[in-house]
Amino acid sequence: MTTGPTSSPALDHQAIDAFLQGRNGQPHDLLGHHVGPGGLTITAFRPYATRVAARLDSGDRVELQHVRDGIWSMTSPDFGTTHDYRLLVEYGDGVAHEQDDPYRFAPTLGEMDRHLVNEGRHEQLWKVLGSHVRHYAGPLGDVWGVSFALWAPRAKAVHVIGDFNGWDRRTHPMRALGESGIWELFIPGAQEGMNYQFAVRGPDELVRLKSDPMARMTEVAPKQAAIVTESHYSWGDGEWMEQRRTRNSHEGPMSIYEVHLGSWRQGEGYRGLAEHLVNYVRDLGFTHVEFLPVMEHPYVPSWGYHVTGYYAPSSRWGTPDDFRHLVDELHKAGIGVILDWVPGHFATDEWALARFDGLPLYEHPDPRRGWHPEWGSNIFDYGRPEVRNFLVANALYWLEEFHADGVRVDGVASMLYLDYARGAGQWEPNKDGGRENLEAVELLKETNATAYKREGGIVTIAEESTTWPGVTRPTNHGGLGFGFKWNMGWMNDSLKYLGQDPIYRKFEHGKLTFSLMYAFDENFVLPISHDEVVHGKGSLLRKSRGSREEQVATLRAFLAYLWCHPGKQLLFMGCEFGQESEWSEGRSLDWWLLEQPLHYRVHNLVKDLNGIYRHHRALWELDNDPSGFEWLEADDADHNTFSWLRFGRGDRATEAPAIACVMNFSGETQPYYRLGLPRGGRWEVVLDTAGYHPDAPSSAGLVIDAAAEPWNSQPFSAAITVPRFSTVWLVPVGEPAGAPGHAADASAPSLPGGGPGADRPTNGDPS
Repeated sequence: MTTGPTSSPALDHQAIDAFLQGRNGQPHDLLGHHVGPGGLTITAFRPYATRVAARLDSGDRVELQHVRDGIWSMTSPDFGTTHDYRLLVEYGDGVAHEQDDPYRFAPTLGEMDRHLVNEGRHEQLWKVLGSHVRHYAGPLGDVWGVSFALWAPRAKAVHVIGDFNGWDRRTHPMRALGESGIWELFIPGAQEGMNYQFAVRGPDELVRLKSDPMARMTEVAPKQAAIVTESHYSWGDGEWMEQRRTRNSHEGPMSIYEVHLGSWRQGEGYRGLAEHLVNYVRDLGFTHVEFLPVMEHPYVPSWGYHVTGYYAPSSRWGTPDDFRHLVDELHKAGIGVILDWVPGHFATDEWALARFDGLPLYEHPDPRRGWHPEWGSNIFDYGRPEVRNFLVANALYWLEEFHADGVRVDGVASMLYLDYARGAGQWEPNKDGGRENLEAVELLKETNATAYKREGGIVTIAEESTTWPGVTRPTNHGGLGFGFKWNMGWMNDSLKYLGQDPIYRKFEHGKLTFSLMYAFDENFVLPISHDEVVHGKGSLLRKSRGSREEQVATLRAFLAYLWCHPGKQLLFMGCEFGQESEWSEGRSLDWWLLEQPLHYRVHNLVKDLNGIYRHHRALWELDNDPSGFEWLEADDADHNTFSWLRFGRGDRATEAPAIACVMNFSGETQPYYRLGLPRGGRWEVVLDTAGYHPDAPSSAGLVIDAAAEPWNSQPFSAAITVPRFSTVWLVPVGEPAGAPGHAADASAPSLPGGGPGADRPTNGDPS
């Protein structure tokens, strides 16, 4: 029923002025429902209305009076408590449009959430900040809508604008939650799929349109809006995830295929890649894929390393659930997923994180620490608790919400040193007078410790190019706590060696032996990454000299060397079939090359390498332990030849898995190369990368007997042929297979048949 007369309350006209000017940081104090000495007050902003009333959960209807400039209000002494209510709004059409009021709802963040955010300890930050579809039951029926929460501590006012309010900057001001710096508002009727932004009024009184830092989906640049999204995906990788919790990836096989999603095959989205990429990687036998950053980025040639949306998989390839489907299909195929993560710097776009509340917020305010002169980007303020929380939670977000199996942290060296890419006078020492960025060190430690604590079986990998000690040492032993470190020294040395003419390689012999001086100082990944095949560096195939066939032969020998060197291996897409042109993010790989026998045989070799690798524990079980490696011949510089033994656990003389590896990077075949072996019996040549020239036939499949003739400090030996530009592997006949039950072995390809591979493709082309 309609109650008796109501009065216009004595509203705070200064608050109304501030509201109308877009400067009111506490709109809930003005709008919504309140109980005071005069009874119940309801106030609403409906600037185009001709009549406004409220229907209460008691069944009563009360009329609101127009105060001024679209502010409607009433006070009634008939009601002494707050009520669930709906606004009945007429716009001159004679129809009472029933609307819910955003300003009648309590905050969606509790005091503990706000405390954890400000302390930098909210490990699931994405669950309280950003946009979230919410449902509330009430006396007048269920309410569905979207809550918005944003950290902008120095903003004077924040409005959320979007599809739900016609992008009107006046309609939905947010409230500041105490001194937390968090702004919050629940908007009934807002829905999943709607676009939104924040209008942030800074201390300088300028209003800037900003995308949500916590957006889980965004428009593709040059569009700038965030998109309300919720996951509806049902995961099918339960078996993988259960195994992951108890897996020790540091002691298992790991061969990584590095992929740039946009150029692996242009036009493919997450869904298409879930078929074609998954089948291709499974056929090749890689244990993991590593994606260049999938986080939203506006500039394609940045390859994803200038991020604007840290919590959003790029919409240019599909929805977040589409990306979940890709990860899910990789897991079901027995393939792990590593994501590039970029906490070292972020994009400068004005609509994103830069000067978010009008002043430096996510970036350090001192340009000596907050600006990256080499990459032209902003550097995070690692010492600010809320910024540290943003980053730590972001790493966890990808591990937990998208089931990623690891993160590779980009540019760690640039984070560790205050003088990175800076000259004298361009940097300021830390509090102890040193060049170390102590706040960044603590961020990395916290990220690693928290990730390993929360998610068993994952890995974190550092791209770190200096001699910083203890990168992969646990944090409780003074290290940074990474699981692995990219071995940039090995990469630079080996590629420099590869680029020498064979007759001059003897003068660079130490480039391939030096890495074994420090191979066990850290847990290493050996990277042949995107950085080495772009920007004028040429393809991996063309880094060596000679005819095309000699280049292919050298590439095959080098790949086998990579797979048998201590450490995990990473290979960028295209290198697995000898891509001739250097990589460009603007076009697909040259898949047509797989129609050429030379290139397909490179592809088939990688498949063979992965099969043998996963089958033989000697190649990975003691990767990080010097007891798993022994030189046979390190000093044969005149012949450009190297040889060593790899071992798994056990007694070397009787039961330890073993493999003997010989690399000949010269143009001359060595027909009687004597090789020391740790025990007698029959040994099989399981790999010989040669087979291109009449004077360099492949001996793959050959079985020889080890004679009791000591050689290379070993009690037994055998004479073999080591063709030019080739790598040869031998294993004891009947050696046990890889560790039973290891997740990476579950889908391992069958072992190769002994030859260098078919001359024509069968199932290698992902089309």
